[in-house]
Amino acid sequence: MNKWGRVHITHLARNVNLTPFIFCLMISSAHALELQGHRGARGLLPENTLAAFGRALDLGVTTLELDCGVTQDGVVVIAHDRALNPAFTRDAQGRWIEAPRAIHHMRFDELQRYDVGRLRPGTEYAKRFARQQPIDGTRIPKLADLFALLQQRGDTRTRFNIETKISPLAPDESLAPDAFVAALLEVIRAAGIESRVTVQSFDWRTLAIVQKVAPGIPTAYLTAQRTSPRNVAPGSPWTAGHDIANYGGSVPRMVKAAGGAIWSPYHGDLTEARVREAQALGLKVVVWTVNAEADMRRMIEWRVDGIISDYPDVLVKVARQP
Repeated sequence: MNKWGRVHITHLARNVNLTPFIFCLMISSAHALELQGHRGARGLLPENTLAAFGRALDLGVTTLELDCGVTQDGVVVIAHDRALNPAFTRDAQGRWIEAPRAIHHMRFDELQRYDVGRLRPGTEYAKRFARQQPIDGTRIPKLADLFALLQQRGDTRTRFNIETKISPLAPDESLAPDAFVAALLEVIRAAGIESRVTVQSFDWRTLAIVQKVAPGIPTAYLTAQRTSPRNVAPGSPWTAGHDIANYGGSVPRMVKAAGGAIWSPYHGDLTEARVREAQALGLKVVVWTVNAEADMRRMIEWRVDGIISDYPDVLVKVARQP
């Protein structure tokens, strides 16, 4: 959408008193811009929790970005780390845990004994997300719980961008790729929302499987070159046999060859020329994790297709600006 189209929508929204949700849907439709709440709204409320997702919805995101793992007894849960994170996890006695513990090694009922509703004081995580408000007593939710929440709200529009938390470097910390994908798809299909889901991953093995067994679900190829896990370096074990050396050093060309619909790079790795290259190949470009207003505006100027942010309140505000 050009400047005048954005101004028109802004004027219309102000005059007919559109809700933030409907307003952002109009922006998304006209500008092809997805507004994604990272881990719900990590900058505002405990990450990957139902409360954070509810806040993101209220703010007007078009897409909920989230991560999932699978417990020992086969329950698909929403969690970013493959193991419980000492930076925000307390045990049943309210004590901060001192060492990570793999989620896949615990039953779901065991996992529910842990509280993930507050950042541990003094940690770098707590300093980084000083605006995050605690909600004591918060538990790691099932993926099915999130789908049920949107159903209860009567929300049939919001999309889900679901990351498979799996690593070729730690095979004992998760299900094997095929079993992981099978468990995830079972929950998605039970909710009847395949048409509203994208599956993303740094581990491209799971994406290749999704493309084979559920070709109607778009796949988003996560990449990081300047930051962890630096998954597209030559000879990388993350890229399911694809080697960037065979694509002239072009990440978009490698993503396209792998069968991706979406390239999702770290925003610090991106240039406007790379956006144009990817889009010319037919890929959408959805960038992560963009928290500064100046960076958001630059990504919008470069006409990316989506922005993932810890601060959906800021993202929605910037997207509304003419």
